[in-house]
Amino acid sequence: MSNNGEVDHSDQSLLTSTLSMDDPPSSPREPNPKKLKMSTTTTSDDEDCDTTTTTTTGPTPEKKPRYKRRKIAIFFAYCGVGYQGMQKNPGAKTIEGDLEEALFLSGAVPEHDRGHSKRYDWARSARTDKGVSAVGQVVSGRFYIDPPGLIDRLHSNLSPQIRIFGYKRVTGSFNAKKFCDRRRSNSESGKEIDNDAVHNESNVLQEPVVEEKRIEGELDECRNREVKPVKGSGFCYGEKERERFNRILKQYVGTHNFHNFTTRIKAEDPSARRFIVSFDANITVTVEGIEFVKCEVVGQSFMLHQIRKLIGLAVAIMRNCAPETLIETALRQDVNINVPTAPEVGLYLDECFFTSYNQKWKDSHEELSMKAYAEEAEDFKMKHIYSHIASSEHKEGAVALWLHSLNHRNYPDLGVVSNGGTTDEKRAKLEDMAE
Repeated sequence: MSNNGEVDHSDQSLLTSTLSMDDPPSSPREPNPKKLKMSTTTTSDDEDCDTTTTTTTGPTPEKKPRYKRRKIAIFFAYCGVGYQGMQKNPGAKTIEGDLEEALFLSGAVPEHDRGHSKRYDWARSARTDKGVSAVGQVVSGRFYIDPPGLIDRLHSNLSPQIRIFGYKRVTGSFNAKKFCDRRRSNSESGKEIDNDAVHNESNVLQEPVVEEKRIEGELDECRNREVKPVKGSGFCYGEKERERFNRILKQYVGTHNFHNFTTRIKAEDPSARRFIVSFDANITVTVEGIEFVKCEVVGQSFMLHQIRKLIGLAVAIMRNCAPETLIETALRQDVNINVPTAPEVGLYLDECFFTSYNQKWKDSHEELSMKAYAEEAEDFKMKHIYSHIASSEHKEGAVALWLHSLNHRNYPDLGVVSNGGTTDEKRAKLEDMAE
């Protein structure tokens, strides 16, 4: 019995006669050949989708087309609103769950493999959190790509929020997760990353902590107010602001311990050490009258909420709510602090890179990149991702509410950190309470 519950016929054979050791030798006879049977769960490229069948009622055999599974990499985009992330999770609405079902309904996955992604070598290049979108996501597996028109069949079984750009043939050993060298994500932050109304740095850092409330309570209070349309503040993301913000972001570049920029991972956990290739904010995008600053980060891999927390602390520093030296402190393994988490509405996975794979197989396989889909990807950004970010900000003001929460009352650790992660203000308050 095989692992998938089906009988393994590989060791079985039928013999028309048997010989006993005590029987006298008889005339030599040709043994019947073993009957070869194809496993119904094989994922080889040589697997046939349908075999030739004959009918007992008619003299003419009925022939069905024979298709083979092919190892491919699928490039696609999605708007994450309404989804609980990319990875399939029982009982939750996920991008992966919808895509797997669409592949089955489109004939790319057979009935006996439905719901069993390991059987067709399923792999994703990157995970995305709840509400996070993607423009250059890649998954791989062995699928039936014939008859022609797989992309159209997939779109007929998918929400308009998910757009398939195309697929490319890959090697049999290809794995979208293992072969992905780097991942690039973008975060669209409102241009209010800086604010003239905020006090200068020295005044903010000396502000005493009067009362410490839960951040959620203050945000709930703000949500109960009438949300007015976003208006321009006159702030310009000029060369001076761009240089300062890029200087702040560059402190994240390199290999560091990012345990303060994720959840449920301890400082001594080796997985907390991550490598960031680049981090900059040189471009602004205007959608529906709102100007966004595009923060682009390239890294090998990212942890849960890591990018949102990296952006959160950088914006807090840019708004003079914390000193620039706080990043260096937050990257120390012996310090535990709480840093702000930027809203997920502006974050999306921009592209996954397969540099080593492309170099190794450049003579025999297509390049795995978004170059061929650049125009479609940009169109999807404008119609689905940017428009959603702008409309959400107009209606709900998520970014504005979050910016309102960036203060020492909600984030006491935004002050100067010392003594293992306790701020001067926070330590003074604890001493007063002890007395």
